[in-house]
Amino acid sequence: MLPRRSVESLIALDINPDADESLHRQVYAGIRDAILSGRLTPGSLLPSTRTLSHDLALSRNTIMTAYELLASEGYTESLRGSATRVSSVLPDELLCAEPVPSAATSATPPPTLSDLATRMTSVGHEHRLGQPVPFQPGVPDLDRFPFHLWARLIARFWRKPPTELLIGGDPAGYLPLRRAVADYLKAVRALDCDAGQVIITTGAQQALALAVRAVLNPGDESWVENPGYSGFSRALASIGARPVRIPVDAQGLSVDAGRDRAPQARAAMVTPSHHYPLGITMSLARRLALLDWANEQNAWIIEDDYDSEFRYGERPLSALQGLDRGGRVVYVGTLSKITMPALRIGYLVVPPRLVDPILALRRSIEDFPSIALQPALAAFIEEGHFAGHVRRMRQMYAERREVMNASIERHLGGCFRETPLDAGLHVCVRFADPLLIRMNDETARRRAGDRGIACASLSAFCTPPLADHGLVLGYAGYTPEAIERAAEELGRALVP
Repeated sequence: MLPRRSVESLIALDINPDADESLHRQVYAGIRDAILSGRLTPGSLLPSTRTLSHDLALSRNTIMTAYELLASEGYTESLRGSATRVSSVLPDELLCAEPVPSAATSATPPPTLSDLATRMTSVGHEHRLGQPVPFQPGVPDLDRFPFHLWARLIARFWRKPPTELLIGGDPAGYLPLRRAVADYLKAVRALDCDAGQVIITTGAQQALALAVRAVLNPGDESWVENPGYSGFSRALASIGARPVRIPVDAQGLSVDAGRDRAPQARAAMVTPSHHYPLGITMSLARRLALLDWANEQNAWIIEDDYDSEFRYGERPLSALQGLDRGGRVVYVGTLSKITMPALRIGYLVVPPRLVDPILALRRSIEDFPSIALQPALAAFIEEGHFAGHVRRMRQMYAERREVMNASIERHLGGCFRETPLDAGLHVCVRFADPLLIRMNDETARRRAGDRGIACASLSAFCTPPLADHGLVLGYAGYTPEAIERAAEELGRALVP
């Protein structure tokens, strides 16, 4: 039998008749706090409603309402005709799991990871945290994005959205957005596609992951560029496929080298419009040679059309997908670099026979992509705002590119070999011999970091035996003044 305890402490509850909170809520809160603080332990008796009403000079109905609220929430309990007690098990305790002593000893090994998790842990990943600083690559200018217009487009749709979109969605993505993307790519990149071939993804990396799952098996070989984008290797590692590093020259990926090293490869993953990180454009002859190889070997080409919108000299060549007549090219793109990285909207353009298999694969991860921003983005493209934004940003980035080149020449003259720079959001500068004698590019990157300059080393994108040293310097997201200051600091870090 539970012991009876004094309840005198409850008589001194702090009740303020002038407070905004109702009187019964004040009584409830005071008793609840006494219970949770331990002043009233489980099994303690509460005063009768008549007694507490007298002591607090409140109506009995007020006290009864407070007691009923405490009981309904599990803080008190009573049997018919008996006094009210503090519950033996409090509701707040039910929200927290009680730790269970472990029977395992410290010598017991932890459960093993899957082969996939082990592979992915060993593959490098880029991290972008906090405020970007020069010359961090891959950062667009965010101050010039038309946020007021963007807010209106979002509000226009979400004031009264269609009910069917609130319940579910198309696993391929919002149809008006897919149609807008297809029309844009046909006009600007000469793609041969329609909305039925466009699949909206959560960024380009998810698009690559879906693509390799659809066309490759574990153990299959795939050509990748060397140096090249590490996202290709991550996508291949996720299914256990084997990357075969193929050198890149002034015309892009060397098809002859690929034929020598892995003639039976099942795919080639390339960035032909603007190689990452070198900035080279694959020549038309090399594109046709790559398509010929894919046709001969019944292989696939996964084309990442990286930064194709931002060219400042000659017009870009048509995308590989537009030259393909065998239905072998899977095209990957993103809208995040043009708008904002946090948008996280990319897309795949796939041959018709790949649509259903890729959507089936997607359903193993998610039923459909988030619909939250797709309608606003569709309107942004359809109404011409997207094209206007691209034109404005291209002009501004071209000006910043000129500032970048001039700043490098002014503060880092003699450090780098001349590199053609006619596209993209970054420059890749290779070390000249005098600088390479003093340090490698990893040392240079660390020295730059010590001065608050963020950049990437070219060798980080290479796999031995290729050994090329240089720096990848982003300029698009930084003002001319910031570029000039950062180039001067970089000069102090590298030039004795």
